[in-house]
Amino acid sequence: MRFNFPLTFLFTLVLSISACDSPEDKKGRFLLKGNNQIQENDYTGAIRFYDEALKIDNDFAEAHYNRGIANYKTANLTAAIQDFSNAIRANPSYTDAIHQRGLAYLDQGEYYKSLEDANRLIKAEKNESRGYFLRGLANEAVKRHEEALNDFETALGLNPENPDLLVNRATIYFYLDNYDLAEMDLQSALSLAPKESNIFNLQSMIEFERGEYEKALESVEKAISLNSRQPYFYNNRGLYRIKTGELEKGLEDINFSLKQNPRNLYALRNKGIYYFYAGQKTQALQYLEEVKQKDPSIPLTADYLEKAKELN
Repeated sequence: MRFNFPLTFLFTLVLSISACDSPEDKKGRFLLKGNNQIQENDYTGAIRFYDEALKIDNDFAEAHYNRGIANYKTANLTAAIQDFSNAIRANPSYTDAIHQRGLAYLDQGEYYKSLEDANRLIKAEKNESRGYFLRGLANEAVKRHEEALNDFETALGLNPENPDLLVNRATIYFYLDNYDLAEMDLQSALSLAPKESNIFNLQSMIEFERGEYEKALESVEKAISLNSRQPYFYNNRGLYRIKTGELEKGLEDINFSLKQNPRNLYALRNKGIYYFYAGQKTQALQYLEEVKQKDPSIPLTADYLEKAKELN
């Protein structure tokens, strides 16, 4: 059984620059004003100030970078990638921009470009963990699980108390069906970050694999209580509810998840599973065949597709 679920990223904002009274330092004041707007979660306002700074100096790397952060926060990935690229053009050794562009590429599904940025970051920061972390995420995205495991282990050697790294290594152990090692990492992560929702979500996935559906439901409920905005959690809860007989509540969760992310094939698969248990053959086949056509590697799809064909 495989699920998709979110990962936690941290953003670094350039927060200060010397601002003098001379006209040539106006760009610095615009940068500071933009940063203040970001602190207030006004990303549109921040972008306007960064635009003004860049009108004065289009090679102002920090303004390009911070505008990239604002565009990323508003889910404008294409604009964010362009901003980070402009920051790197102005300052080729700008490792924060390389890192953030790699994350943006990852979210946009351009996994091999993300891998390129990860390798560039590793070369520039030999003793830092984030390049290996980024490469691990990209390798995971292209299903190179052994390579991802090596990357996360290297990153943990450099930063052993990073709970995000522990959760991501646990995720790879999950994919490799090594649930005991995954749970060991989750316990270590829990001691460092007891309110990290992804810990409980992954724990629920392990419990589901073991057929412990009620436990899985309890764990994902904890994840949702800590982060009620994550659609993947609702999708997982929807599947667990279906398996515990709460069909309609399960469908509500799956539909909510799809409303947030209509392209989530795991949610479409789960909707097909719902229709199978509801005895609605035509709808079950429709969803399950669509998922199989788009990604035949998604587990349970083929199994439930065959079961659905046998419905009267």
